[in-house]
Amino acid sequence: MSDPVALLKASHIEPGAAVTFAMTLLAIGAGHSAWGVAGVAAAIGATQLSVGWVNDWLDADRDRAAGRGDKPVASGAVSRRTVGISGLIASLAVPVLGLPFGPAATVCITLVGIFALSYDWPLKSTALSLLPYLVAFGLMPAFVVIALPGHPWPPAWLVAAGALLGGGAHFANVLPDLADDAATGVRGLPHRLGAAWSQLAAGAFLLAATLTLVLGPAGPPSWAGLAGAAAAVVVLPLGWYAGRRAIARGTRQVAMFRSVIMVALIDVVLLVLSGPVV
Repeated sequence: MSDPVALLKASHIEPGAAVTFAMTLLAIGAGHSAWGVAGVAAAIGATQLSVGWVNDWLDADRDRAAGRGDKPVASGAVSRRTVGISGLIASLAVPVLGLPFGPAATVCITLVGIFALSYDWPLKSTALSLLPYLVAFGLMPAFVVIALPGHPWPPAWLVAAGALLGGGAHFANVLPDLADDAATGVRGLPHRLGAAWSQLAAGAFLLAATLTLVLGPAGPPSWAGLAGAAAAVVVLPLGWYAGRRAIARGTRQVAMFRSVIMVALIDVVLLVLSGPVV
């Protein structure tokens, strides 16, 4: 693996790209100009690169102890120093990229970056590990709206839906790694609750996000919203049932993880199709 590819992988590129893509689509739907869409994508992308690189920089020793060959720093594909410097640059870039959108938007995106980093340290191994996800994901769609010309205030339902999506993302993201995390001393809220309760929490947060996106916007729910809500109600129990029937170690968590990811995708589509946000 070449250094640039390893460095990009160390940023947790898949979830980071998914979040950036979703917020970029929201920016298009909200009515940003082409330059505005590019600016939103750059600012959100910087927060995702920042939190990913800083996470792997902080976790390097723990990842090596756990034998995480999938982590570029732990495998030696990229140096810890390179990842740390990249994380610092991305973190400092976040408020700079917010400046063209005005003071309020700059403060908003800076808070996204700060709360995201507070998960990496010091909240990841505490009972408050959920908090950064709730705040950062709630503020991201708020930033997209505040960054519009005239700097309108985001509707409460949009912020709430983002926060609920963040809560679901936290529990879903941790599910496949509960055992490895516990073995290396990570004791966030999902680890304290255990796999079964974390699965329920992930599903509950994402279902609540779905309902908020369907019922929050003004006017009657759209057919797309109702279809999305119906799909979420079906997918989550199916994932739980598939997990209950699984025998192989870890398959239960994987089955539920896939179902909550499907609901998360439904929520992202509903978020983008939610109509006017101002």
